[in-house]
Amino acid sequence: MVCLMLRTLEWTGVLSLIVLICLPGHAPGGQPAARDEAPVYGYRVVNAYPHDPKAFTQGLLYRNGFLYESTGRRGLSSLRKVRIETGAVVQERRIEAGYWAEGLTDWKERLIQLTWQSNVAFVYDLAAFDLQRKFRYPGQGWGLTHDGTRLIMSDGSHHLRLLDPESFRELGRLAVKDGGLPVGRLNELEYVKGEIYANVWCTDRIARISPVSGQVLGWIDLTGLLPLVCNPGEPDAVLNGIAYDAENDRLFVTGKLWPRLFEIEVIHR
Repeated sequence: MVCLMLRTLEWTGVLSLIVLICLPGHAPGGQPAARDEAPVYGYRVVNAYPHDPKAFTQGLLYRNGFLYESTGRRGLSSLRKVRIETGAVVQERRIEAGYWAEGLTDWKERLIQLTWQSNVAFVYDLAAFDLQRKFRYPGQGWGLTHDGTRLIMSDGSHHLRLLDPESFRELGRLAVKDGGLPVGRLNELEYVKGEIYANVWCTDRIARISPVSGQVLGWIDLTGLLPLVCNPGEPDAVLNGIAYDAENDRLFVTGKLWPRLFEIEVIHR
């Protein structure tokens, strides 16, 4: 199945033809083609900020007025502290060339960073970015967040892993479904107001997931924010990055190689 999408880009005024190659019999979210069971929400752009267009964003979080970002690709992966208003990198640690960095979260005074296919995660001191320890896990590492009690990890499937934040022992798994349909390709994660927000790789949608049942409570459709580019041979420039400022109730989103970071408001259609 080939999905053709015409989209007018608000920030350039240019009309683009986007071709999304989908697996036979599957919708872009990775589940069998069917209507969404959960409600779909729109968005309003509150602010737009500069973002490093060379940053292959894999993990994003907000803490104490700054963004912390994990960027991927072997030889280019990094851990960064970023000033929101300017996009300037104020602190950076380069990751060894053999690793492809992925999801990122904070826990107390530490940062935890996954890797894609190396089965290893890094634990850093929050202030200095000094490496404190490593731990291993089976399978791939995609996204990472926490709910104040447990780490929540995605691996590209429709399951979310629940980990002990001190021992990193797996406590269980959460199957994510929209109605009765599994939702795969769950990527970058953020915990927002008692819900797990998850980018669905190669789509313009964020799933709002119950941390208790795994059911999708709603979808945030970010169509038109930036063009969707998804080629199975080069999955670049797609939506991937969610950060939440709980104190000021601000939600930020960006993508791999995006030149902008957006503060958005979720709205009912």
